[in-house]
Amino acid sequence: MPTLLSLPTRAGVGLKPQHYAEALEIVSASIHPCGHVPAWFEVHPQNYFGAGGPPHRWLGAFAERAPLSFHSVGLSLGSVDGVNLHELEQLAALCERYAPAMVSDHLSWSGSASNRYPDLLPVPYTQEALDHFAAQVARVQDRLGRTILIENPSRYLAFAGDEMFEAQFLHALCARTGCGLLLDINNIAVSAGNLGLDAAAMLDAIDPALVGEVHLAGHACEDHAHGRMLIDDHGSPVSAETWRLFEHFAQAAGPRPVLIEWDTDVPDFDVLLGEAARAEAIITASAARQERSHALA
Repeated sequence: MPTLLSLPTRAGVGLKPQHYAEALEIVSASIHPCGHVPAWFEVHPQNYFGAGGPPHRWLGAFAERAPLSFHSVGLSLGSVDGVNLHELEQLAALCERYAPAMVSDHLSWSGSASNRYPDLLPVPYTQEALDHFAAQVARVQDRLGRTILIENPSRYLAFAGDEMFEAQFLHALCARTGCGLLLDINNIAVSAGNLGLDAAAMLDAIDPALVGEVHLAGHACEDHAHGRMLIDDHGSPVSAETWRLFEHFAQAAGPRPVLIEWDTDVPDFDVLLGEAARAEAIITASAARQERSHALA
């Protein structure tokens, strides 16, 4: 299996159609008044499974100017029937066409033999689920000819039959398949809040050496009779807690590629760039700390 490819250890943003023209102008000029130019862009490859047309003309233009990350939402790796082979073939063709620097999907399932669901549903943390999921990740990596990243989920309920903690499951998956982790720090905040867990402890349990990309996003809060529920909707600025957790991770792990993920109620591009600039500052500070540590060693 080829080694894991990598993105620049800087801040990128999710690429949305309403931002195509402005984003392309900024990345082409390599300058922007706010001081931050995205170092890379992430897209959901399923949005580009059509044969041609404007989406491909735009994506081709960006591919010539900046690294791309393909963040898949449709392989349904945890489904009982295994990976969606039609989706896999379409993803493979798109990877051959654009040669993205990174490919990722989720620790989830979203389909059955007769239905497809618009959700990333959680898998139980059991040995049986691990065996099945590892087999599907290996299948994807063999077809793509590259290693991929798997993202930790946002969870709203825990399975009663879980046999291991989330970090144990993810570490075992990486050891079995050679895949890496896409660490979504907002998902840690959401899962911890919903399940009554310690978010910092969850984060500290993750081996930074396995992390090939970091996601930062916002979430919604709903108050119910049974208490507050956090909803991973990617529709608001990164929360204060998620920023704190990211700084904590960066201090220990050093620089990583970091994405500002905003998928609903998408704001003006300048808002995304402001969030990316804040992430970039944290990345720069972590790199400086790492350099000082090496100098003192």
